[in-house]
Amino acid sequence: MAKYTGPDCRLCRREGCKLYLKGTKCNSDKCPILTKYAPPGDHGKGRKKASGYSIQLREKQKTKRFYGVTEKQFRMYYNKASEMRGVTGENMLILIERRLDNVVYRMGLGTSRAMARQIVNHGHITVNGKTVDIASYIVKVGDVIAVKENKKNSTMWDAVKDTKNLSIAKWLTFDNATLTGSVAALPERADIDLDIQEHLIVELYSK
Repeated sequence: MAKYTGPDCRLCRREGCKLYLKGTKCNSDKCPILTKYAPPGDHGKGRKKASGYSIQLREKQKTKRFYGVTEKQFRMYYNKASEMRGVTGENMLILIERRLDNVVYRMGLGTSRAMARQIVNHGHITVNGKTVDIASYIVKVGDVIAVKENKKNSTMWDAVKDTKNLSIAKWLTFDNATLTGSVAALPERADIDLDIQEHLIVELYSK
């Protein structure tokens, strides 16, 4: 399936929850999910009770949209997770959490994952001193993630530098004065603060 180019807020309404695709707008009174909770479409309010398959499918779609990955990428993460030791669903989410665009978002350098992905794609980010412009790059423990030296004085980072008590994931470290952070540990399932029932996704893909 091609990349979605329609209204982001429509996706939130379709999934019935905030996907935090629009940055600060998602936390404001302007968020359409607060006033247009029904799914989009003429028959959104009158839909029948969802089947087991529909519930599983919606959970997969919701998770894909949280992270902004394609179906091909998502299936790849599932296949890789199924070959790892441990719980497949948790392994899958942890792999996706380790994507560079998600790490940049978690460090507060982007107000949304889409913005963080654009920052990475435009070559603003380095990993261990080398420019990495691949959003799907998987970080490892000890990796140092920073804004490129010749980009640090850009006005786009002023808000980040001025933010006090910046809240970031506990498995990451970040110094907003130097715009440099690191991967202190691999994320655990408890560190992922998204409303995801990954066992439903495993059940769907296991059929």
